[in-house]
Amino acid sequence: MPEQDNAVQHRLSTEGADPLILNGINDANLSELGRVAGLRVFQRGEHMMLSGRVEEVERAVPVAQHMIELARTGVPFGNEEIERFFDAGRGGSGGIERLASAGSIQVPGPRKTITPKSEGQRQYLQAIDENDVVIGIGPAGTGKTYLAVAMAVDALFKKRVKRIILARPAVEAGENLGFLPGDLQEKIDPYLRPLYDALEDMIPADRLRRAMESRAIEIAPLAYMRGRTLQDAFVILDEAQNATNAQMKMFLTRLGLNSRAVITGDKTQIDLPRREDSGLVQIEQVLKGIEGIAFSYFSGADVIRHRLVKEIIRAYAAASGEATEDGSQA
Repeated sequence: MPEQDNAVQHRLSTEGADPLILNGINDANLSELGRVAGLRVFQRGEHMMLSGRVEEVERAVPVAQHMIELARTGVPFGNEEIERFFDAGRGGSGGIERLASAGSIQVPGPRKTITPKSEGQRQYLQAIDENDVVIGIGPAGTGKTYLAVAMAVDALFKKRVKRIILARPAVEAGENLGFLPGDLQEKIDPYLRPLYDALEDMIPADRLRRAMESRAIEIAPLAYMRGRTLQDAFVILDEAQNATNAQMKMFLTRLGLNSRAVITGDKTQIDLPRREDSGLVQIEQVLKGIEGIAFSYFSGADVIRHRLVKEIIRAYAAASGEATEDGSQA
């Protein structure tokens, strides 16, 4: 049977969708969908047209519908997200449908709406929603910290908790920083800057300043947690691979009533003198099987930074002979 005899044209309504978000600059998003799906994709009035073989159209429809829904809610996306959406739908597992039904996080800042961009991110958000303690483990660029902060901001502004506490171990990443000028806060701020960046992306500057002045939001080195009881709080420990075993136990035993904790880390970036001293490595064995504590694992497929970050992670894993975060040998 000639190939054109198996060709179809499918039409999807784009009514209410932001055309710039949906189509991209110079129709770049439509072109990318067409490339990954092996179709011709174009806009006609308030409809997106998918033209090609039946099998390719059937695989592309859920992805196209997801793109339309994102554009309707004002959530931007680009070429790399489209490729991830298509990957999520491979194998007939309903991955794109689960991603589309995962919902979104509403924040008061410039981003407004934050949605999971991969199956790993969707599972991570679900774990945070359903458990009091979640440990997110995976490579850089997978959104572990960013999504945890988004969930914390959402909980604070919905008054589910009274405060957010963000902590990081102050460990030098292979550099001798020497004597830093300024007061104590100015000395430790460089270690905590990534947490400030996430908050500033989600909360207007004036509201963030007031929240920090009232201590509704607090950012501090992990060592400052000792001796405290954290009640009605959403607590995040970032870069947990650099927390020692003793520090990790101390952090986990700070939790008080109506508090929840998210711990994030990357086992391939341990900066402690000895890998076995990492509290993140230890709790992976100690805490498994406890009800209310969930482990969420990310792989290279969840990397949402520049497309080359995935390849860089794989290259370093291959050079060192280590397994990648998804368990496969690089």
